[in-house]
Amino acid sequence: MSSPLTIGLLWHSANSDNLGVGALTVAQIAIVEGIAAELGREVRFLTLGWRDPRPSYVTADNVENANFRTRDLYRPSGLARSVRRCDIVLDIGAGDSFSDIYGAKRFIKYMTAKATVLALGRPLILSPQTIGPFKAGWARRVAFVTMRRAAAIFARDEKSIAILRDQGFGGDVHLASDVALRLPYDAPAARADDGPVRVGINVSGLLMNGGYTGANMFGLKGDYPAMMTRIVTRFAQMEGVVVHLVPHVIADTMPVEDDYRASETLARDVGQGVKMAPKFTSPSEAKTYIAGMDFFMGARMHACIAAFSSGVPVVPMAYSRKFAGLFGALEYPHTVDCTSDPAEEIEARIFEQFEARAALANETQAAFARGLDRLSAYEDSLRQIMST
Repeated sequence: MSSPLTIGLLWHSANSDNLGVGALTVAQIAIVEGIAAELGREVRFLTLGWRDPRPSYVTADNVENANFRTRDLYRPSGLARSVRRCDIVLDIGAGDSFSDIYGAKRFIKYMTAKATVLALGRPLILSPQTIGPFKAGWARRVAFVTMRRAAAIFARDEKSIAILRDQGFGGDVHLASDVALRLPYDAPAARADDGPVRVGINVSGLLMNGGYTGANMFGLKGDYPAMMTRIVTRFAQMEGVVVHLVPHVIADTMPVEDDYRASETLARDVGQGVKMAPKFTSPSEAKTYIAGMDFFMGARMHACIAAFSSGVPVVPMAYSRKFAGLFGALEYPHTVDCTSDPAEEIEARIFEQFEARAALANETQAAFARGLDRLSAYEDSLRQIMST
């Protein structure tokens, strides 16, 4: 057997309050371990992301959390020391953070980490993620220089590739899909056809609070809290329907982000017919719960991916381009856009799709198969790199 490979998982997290980031991490580990088993190679992982207080939801002996604080980006004893232990570094950019749209400070931190990997001579693979845009000229130049030195680049949607081409990047960028399509979960047991219809609804705490600024940061066209109250109330009043509110960001120390707190408030306001999902301790636990729904909708993209990849008919509620980029690329045109669609149109489409959920389930399964086919390009690349 070949010597063990140590894989650095940059901008991943095994203990993030955002279970979407956690889903990327758990799924990435599952993908790499599957390939390693095929190749007969032993693998070890170092997660390299922000240090969070939550207990790790990845407890395997071959996974170590080598997380850091901002100051560790610039210290030889910080990130650099961990990167030296790695043979390969997979950088997923927390899904959508390889861009300067979140501000210069955040962009510089993410680029410093990439530069550290390259300076130490480790192969840097940009795993499937949303890339760009890069609004500032200096940010674009820094990003493009870094990308030209990467061993491979994967985008999870065509829009990212189109933006890169429009902004002048001519290097190779491969199209894949979101690695969370591979997130492991326990399939639900079969249940009686005459049971209640389970409607899962993810309510975004961030959108309920108007974003980090509290002033409609994402430019939503309608009143999101009022719309969600109407939607949940209408479903709760339907005969034979039970509403499950399903938080996917559970952040006790960050109320502005916390889906659970926002959902609890909404459940109290609506009253009967609404059930709170538990505070999930891992992304796979959340996906297992979501897989038991008959219909799902939500504004956290990875909550929707959990439904989509477990065969549950889903209506994603977009607040950024990453939704349409991912689901549209898989020929699944049922995303509603909270930044451009009026609330009444969104509500009408959601209830139309609920009534047509059997047909929607078939579309979901076909689109999921397309997603796995696209993801295979990334898996093939990893297989080649890991076999050398």
